[in-house]
Amino acid sequence: MITVEKGQLQYLTSELLGELPHCFSTRFGGVSEGCLSSLNLGTHRGDKAENVWENYRILGDAVGFRPENTVFTKQIHSDIIEKVDPSHRGRGLLREAREGCDALVTNHRNVALTVFSADCTPILFYDPVAQAIGAAHAGWRGTAAGIAAKVVETMTREFGCQAENIRVAIGPCISQCCFETDADVPTAMIEALGEEAQSCILPKGEKYYVNLKALNALWLRRAGVRHIDIAEECTACEPHRFWSHRRVGNERGSLAAIIQLGGTAP
Repeated sequence: MITVEKGQLQYLTSELLGELPHCFSTRFGGVSEGCLSSLNLGTHRGDKAENVWENYRILGDAVGFRPENTVFTKQIHSDIIEKVDPSHRGRGLLREAREGCDALVTNHRNVALTVFSADCTPILFYDPVAQAIGAAHAGWRGTAAGIAAKVVETMTREFGCQAENIRVAIGPCISQCCFETDADVPTAMIEALGEEAQSCILPKGEKYYVNLKALNALWLRRAGVRHIDIAEECTACEPHRFWSHRRVGNERGSLAAIIQLGGTAP
């Protein structure tokens, strides 16, 4: 992953995704104030609508997308994947996203797929051969449900992609060092992935430390993906740089992972 800095703005990109407009946001570079300072990208965090719009404008100018071309998820910790097109542009930012889903796919240009996180795992997908993209929000329930592999399956079915051509970037999220859980989380992972999941789970007394990045990468490799970039950053270790629900609860903004085919043209 590469950290890009433009003035006060900071975001991460993946070399695997090349020049395609995409990013994993940080807290830095926006106009929001207080506990939302400064690049809050969530519309339901108590922020002023004009601040959120300006944050998307700032980020979009740097990355290469227009705010009005974004399509949001309404995240419900599911494995639901939605295929979207230009008719969905503006959903979430200009009008409410009403139907729940945790991943989006498209093969249309200038449709900026947008997923949110504040410890959960954001994942971006790109097939340069079939010219298709995807974005997924993988909390621990979505990870156990295999949402990452299901995005690959959806892109293959809907757009004729081949798994070996799909490039995937797993962005900053809570890492194993900080993701302490009870037994329900590792149990769900082992039931879904078998004994291979054990390598991603560290028992400590009555608690467990779970590696969501590695578990999602495991799903992707099983789906046939060969090219995976994984961010080292832990959102809970760096609450000054990323929002972390585990660290600060609801008094926070939202990070976003965004990907788009094509530049800023309408």
